[in-house]
Amino acid sequence: MMTLRSVLLLSVLLATSAVADETATAPHTIDDASMQRVYEELRTPYKYGTILTPEEDQYYDCPNVFRHDGSWYMVFVKISNLVGYETCIAKSDNLLDWKILGTVLPFRDQGWDRWQADGSIALVDPKWEGGSAISQHDGKYWISYFGGHKQGYETDPLAIGMAHTTELGSGQPWERLKENPVLSPDDADARPFERKTLYKSHVFRDESQTLGAPFVMFYNAKQRDAWVERIGIAVSDDLVTWRRYGDGPVVDNGKGITGDPQIIRMGDLWVMPYFGAGWKKGIGAFDTFAVSRDLVHWTKWEGENLIEPSEEWDKTFAHKPWLIKHNGVVYHFYCAVGGKKRTLALATSKDLRGDHE
Repeated sequence: MMTLRSVLLLSVLLATSAVADETATAPHTIDDASMQRVYEELRTPYKYGTILTPEEDQYYDCPNVFRHDGSWYMVFVKISNLVGYETCIAKSDNLLDWKILGTVLPFRDQGWDRWQADGSIALVDPKWEGGSAISQHDGKYWISYFGGHKQGYETDPLAIGMAHTTELGSGQPWERLKENPVLSPDDADARPFERKTLYKSHVFRDESQTLGAPFVMFYNAKQRDAWVERIGIAVSDDLVTWRRYGDGPVVDNGKGITGDPQIIRMGDLWVMPYFGAGWKKGIGAFDTFAVSRDLVHWTKWEGENLIEPSEEWDKTFAHKPWLIKHNGVVYHFYCAVGGKKRTLALATSKDLRGDHE
């Protein structure tokens, strides 16, 4: 028979257990005030417009911007006549006007990545307002990419490879690793969320080796059944051999797409801009973010989107973010889809349209 003392003791034990559980999980959650500060820092309310517009039979996608030898460069992808992705590079002196230099990951005659090569620049300094400089490893500049052997728009299956160059600004093709693909949905250790296709990756150098390795890759992937994309992690000691980190995804919105992560170091926080689609009612693709202290446990922003459709050029999708801060101005590069046009666009924290006229 339960006595009053027993009931009181049990109540105390349950309450203590609940507090202990809350305390155990609390360090991983980013507080609301910090999340709001990050949002205010990333805001770019002024849509500058399109910065690179393709020809009628082409799409442009996935801008990545970085600094090298006093100039700005942009890696982006193009698709012509819906054949497949190739990766290009462009150059700018002011982040607004861009000149295309060439195709760094073109189609190939044969191989696992013959018709698809969607590149993401690697080893850009993740420090916010830190200059966005690209660094080398083993005397080379690196790019990660998802590739495939079938024609079409992101036709499954797709896997991740690496390529490198010593001539960054030449516009010439980069050399792909003979070990490619470095990650595949067919790998024995592929987790359930990534057993259909691997998509966009972002590779950076973590000097503190938070996850036990100097190189970290975040990437989104698709499961075999219902179309859901989630973001997971892999790590490497040499950019060639990669090992998956953890048992599953680290950012997951349950349905639709959670994709194209970028990693930024903002003070003592890690910030991940990414795009979402299919899990917010009444809106197409948009950009949002998550925040972490350890690269593993992420708090998702639940407030207003960083970018969403609003203009003629991005009325369908405004997504696939790349953010930098330069001279006090935040630049948010993204893929804009309006009607049949898929272009590269820019939004900023300061209205630059008048300055550029």
